[in-house]
Amino acid sequence: MNFIENYNKKQNIRFPFFKKVIELALDRKLKILVETGTSRGKKKFLIFKKMNWKDGMSTLMFAEFANYINGELHSCDISKNNIDNAKSFTSKFSKNTFFYINDSVVFLKNFKKKIDFLYLDSFDGHDTELASKHQLNEAKASIDKLKENSLVLLDDKGAKTLYSTDFFTKNSFKVILESDNQLLLSK
Repeated sequence: MNFIENYNKKQNIRFPFFKKVIELALDRKLKILVETGTSRGKKKFLIFKKMNWKDGMSTLMFAEFANYINGELHSCDISKNNIDNAKSFTSKFSKNTFFYINDSVVFLKNFKKKIDFLYLDSFDGHDTELASKHQLNEAKASIDKLKENSLVLLDDKGAKTLYSTDFFTKNSFKVILESDNQLLLSK
């Protein structure tokens, strides 16, 4: 799984945690990955798209991981522009990566497959209360779709996780890894 080191960029402050999470997902043989909030990238010189490692570029890492394990990444974002950027970054993994332009709560309610790995990273955390309520609604929409050995990764700890962490722990999940920015839960 040498590909993961390609994402060890100085600006990717979440890399060490993502690496541990991906190694754990590989050990558990997880195949169906779901992400809310796709990697946005950023525009440079008005028309050129550029990767924004400060945001972590999780979609690119998860897309390559899904390709590596012959699994699937399902990534949802409410912004068509974000989806278009993420598609351009992940084009070489397109057979294993699926994008959806939708509200993440609606997407999760309607998702038909069982989820092995769930990454909740939609809704900017500038308004902690609003972002935390949104992540709680995502948690509620996905709880019955999670498999017994699923991993749930919550991003922006403290800015979005005020309610979702308690919700998951009340539903038999435990925090198994924690960083300054993220929480990983499992049963």
